[in-house]
Amino acid sequence: MADSLLIAFALMLVLEGILPFLAPAAWRETFLRLARLRDGQIRFMGLASMLVGLVLLTLFH
Repeated sequence: MADSLLIAFALMLVLEGILPFLAPAAWRETFLRLARLRDGQIRFMGLASMLVGLVLLTLFH
């Protein structure tokens, strides 16, 4: 199980690094827009992201 978690963590880092590597200006603009959101909006996006991840895990497991 630890191996799977490390692989998942490594894949997450690779995927999150793609946009800043390929388009740093777009990544910066996106980050600035996110910083201007209210806490509730950020929490909703985090919740939605977790739910989509759980659904994908359920479908592909």
